[in-house]
Amino acid sequence: MTLIPPVGVGATAPNAATTAVRAAQATPAADTASSSNGFGNAIDNALDSLQASQTKTDGLARDAATGKLKNIEDYLISATDTQLGMQLTVAVRNKAVESFNEIMRMQV
Repeated sequence: MTLIPPVGVGATAPNAATTAVRAAQATPAADTASSSNGFGNAIDNALDSLQASQTKTDGLARDAATGKLKNIEDYLISATDTQLGMQLTVAVRNKAVESFNEIMRMQV
């Protein structure tokens, strides 16, 4: 299975979404104990990546507001990348909650 590279200008760092997908695909599905630990690690890594992206975007926004930022495009690219990562994170969370609620409605 091949991954579609992230859309961006130039050589940008992968966002949280691509990091989570790559980490989840690298996890072996046969070993359930290590796959659950690997999945948890993939989620942790994706959230850490999203937090780092938000921190970078905040710094660029501060630099843009104070006039220290030379290329405003750097901020726009970073803000868009962070926004897409956040939207993906919220969508995954919503699906997880929806799945949990569906499981809880099942009759035993």
